[in-house]
Amino acid sequence: MDKKEYLNRICFTDEVLPTLEVLQKLQLNHLLHIPFENLDIHYQKPIQLNIAEISKKILGSQRGGFCYELNGLFFELLTSIGFRVKRVSAKVYDKDNGYGQEYDHLALIVNLNETEYLVDVGFGDFAFSPIPIKLGELHLDVQASFLIESVEDDYLKVSKVDNGSERREYLFKNVPRSFSEFESMCYYQQTSPKSHFTQQKLITKPTKEGRITLTSDKLKITILGKTEERVLKSEEEFNDVLTTHFQINMDRL
Repeated sequence: MDKKEYLNRICFTDEVLPTLEVLQKLQLNHLLHIPFENLDIHYQKPIQLNIAEISKKILGSQRGGFCYELNGLFFELLTSIGFRVKRVSAKVYDKDNGYGQEYDHLALIVNLNETEYLVDVGFGDFAFSPIPIKLGELHLDVQASFLIESVEDDYLKVSKVDNGSERREYLFKNVPRSFSEFESMCYYQQTSPKSHFTQQKLITKPTKEGRITLTSDKLKITILGKTEERVLKSEEEFNDVLTTHFQINMDRL
């Protein structure tokens, strides 16, 4: 991975030091410039947990990715800067099926001045800034708040709190994992009919005013709390929106 290429990709021009301020800016810039997307799954391009290939895709081809790719590459950037960071496994909550399997999601924990922070640039609509792992304390973020609590079997529960409503996001254990431990679930997410990643195309990223989300047949744009939706009627229309709003063309796929 080329650190300079990565910083250029996310338009980060400040001095890079292992500080909380830099971590906050890196996370925000990453989210604003690199989308969460699952397009390779729908174009039959296998995703391997290989940093060189992930770097080529996200940095070289100006693409996005899903959690294993996004947080996997962000781990490499943070490590190269000098942050103390580890990968953790998380079980994502689904309202119909409860919590998923181990390695369902890859997130990061950064240790700064003896305080640990949950850092996640690979979960779609999530926190814009590092979440201090201070159990029971509400973390105020840009668009919502987040809460981390201890539950059974040494798991920590992450919830999103918005307008007084609490929504479970995922469980994780504060245990370091190797990248290779996620390989089996990475394959599952790409191939199983039970995986929500195989159900439809998805590409999304926040903006300074809201969020842009594109699915197989719909474009949704939120600006300052107001949402407009547009139904897409053809693959050509999908490709046009992909290029216009995410600067991705079919040549990169």
